[in-house]
Amino acid sequence: MSEPMTGTNTVTETDAATAEAATAGAVRGAPALPDEFAVQIADSVNSFVLSVSEIAKGDEPGSAISLLLLEVSQLLLTGGRLGAIEDVLPDDRYEPDTDRSEAEGEDELRERLAELLAPIDVYHEVFDPYGPAEERPNTFRISDDLAGVVSDLRHGLAHYQAGRVPEALWWWQFSYLANWGSTTTAVLRALHSLVAHVRLDSPILAAADGADIDDDGLTDDQLAEQAGAVMAAELGAGDADK
Repeated sequence: MSEPMTGTNTVTETDAATAEAATAGAVRGAPALPDEFAVQIADSVNSFVLSVSEIAKGDEPGSAISLLLLEVSQLLLTGGRLGAIEDVLPDDRYEPDTDRSEAEGEDELRERLAELLAPIDVYHEVFDPYGPAEERPNTFRISDDLAGVVSDLRHGLAHYQAGRVPEALWWWQFSYLANWGSTTTAVLRALHSLVAHVRLDSPILAAADGADIDDDGLTDDQLAEQAGAVMAAELGAGDADK
């Protein structure tokens, strides 16, 4: 005896309803598969925070720059995914209070990174490539930038771990577009430039002419020489391990 046709119709109607709900969710700004998407974003964010914290400990100084280049590149992929979807709308109009413990340790992280990356911590960056033509490059520190990015990401993690998934996605997307997207892009260029200078046997010039380098008594030439030595030693150690 053949099965009633109503079963097939029910499945079709269910599929259509699911597709319609997913489309409606996309219009409202939520990912089509919010649970899976949120888990993937949260995993990537958490991995970056943990990895940078481990690198900052300085246990493997010979691979710090290469590892940071890798981690920043991967985080930008996550940011690109956040920027590619429609605006995420949080459940509440006002952001719920979070446990500010995610901000604890930011200064310590910054100091550890600054010590690890000296003397290549300072770099130049044009803040807005579409800004006024006469805009001069600004001076930044990789350690400051990464510590700030970690702080932004931890804020979203606090929402995520408290079960406020839409709030976490909203914060990560907003802060990516407003802050850490441009910051990590600048850091990526700086790290890439360091590796490229050494791999292409191109002299590394002083990271920031006239910039504050904490009164360590180094001239720009000496700073550049040390920067080159740091990168050459790291890459040499990497080659030796192969």
